[in-house]
Amino acid sequence: MSTGPAPAPSVVPEIRGAHLVGSVNLPDAGAVFGAVSEHLGDRLRRIPDGEVGERFYWIQFQTARFDTMTGLSRIPVEPYYLREIFDGRPFQLDADVAPGDLVFPDLGYAEAALASYAEFARLREAGTIAQGTRFQVSLPTPAAVIGAFVVPGDRAALEPAYERALLGELTRILDGIPHEDLAIQWDTAAEFALLEGRVEPWFAEPGTAGVLAGVVERSVRQAAAVPGDVEVGYHLCYGDVEEQHFVQPTDAGNLAAVIAGILADAPRPIAFFHLPVPIERDDPEYFAPLAALELPEPTELYLGLLHHEDGVDGARRRAAAAATARPRFGVATECGFGRGPSERTIGLLDLHAAVAEAW
Repeated sequence: MSTGPAPAPSVVPEIRGAHLVGSVNLPDAGAVFGAVSEHLGDRLRRIPDGEVGERFYWIQFQTARFDTMTGLSRIPVEPYYLREIFDGRPFQLDADVAPGDLVFPDLGYAEAALASYAEFARLREAGTIAQGTRFQVSLPTPAAVIGAFVVPGDRAALEPAYERALLGELTRILDGIPHEDLAIQWDTAAEFALLEGRVEPWFAEPGTAGVLAGVVERSVRQAAAVPGDVEVGYHLCYGDVEEQHFVQPTDAGNLAAVIAGILADAPRPIAFFHLPVPIERDDPEYFAPLAALELPEPTELYLGLLHHEDGVDGARRRAAAAATARPRFGVATECGFGRGPSERTIGLLDLHAAVAEAW
């Protein structure tokens, strides 16, 4: 690994387009749509609403929903992360309560998406948003919420119940937004904590091939829940608590394995995959596992190699290294940047534009 100049690559990268993971630190959805359109325009196929409001800290707001439920109670033990951000006491299933009997409240995802889409449509009609741009809705995987907020012994029981509730939110989104305007992104982060041994899995023995199989099975189920006329993609993530991964990936091996598994088993096309690139990884070894991927021609790959700390120069070093494995890709930040300082936001949008070629 190095942070100095990379050797001249044998393949010049073709950097086509940019991707916004989800969160953007601007006041509301309208401000996000306007700024993104102004600064990125023809470099984006999709625009998220910035995950404004209660979604500011990704899934944290789901705990407030759980607090309203009969059958779930908090216990006075803190999980290993997010403990400084929210009431860290995880939830357990009350005695003599069957998971199938739980009644989940409105989880908030559909309500937010429908409100933001109305603004998206208005701005597109006004010419602010380019015709053909899709509205991107980012949803967490059930494993993320269950893994973060439920005691280990109840995760296996509660995951299917929460999944049904979340897919109910997805149904409302699908019913309320024209399919030709919509892209669904599944935020897949907890799964890599499981694969890396940072969290003990509840569906296989730790460190076994069964963990990867379980991650892929869940991801494929999520793809299948999205109709074929709606785009579906994945943000593969190693976490972003205070702008830090829960563990630094040795290389892109686990990321490549999940992508390969999804592509092999998904019953429908996958529009895009996004994956992180740590700032210090401008070495070809990090990207080498991606070389064997057989990506279908329509499937876009976005590498999260943009970092505000070293800007265009650092992005170009990492892009040169990535091109040794994948000559063509789009660019992004590692994760959303809605929790960074607001004064950094426009600069990050401009960084996307400076590195990405227009579609």
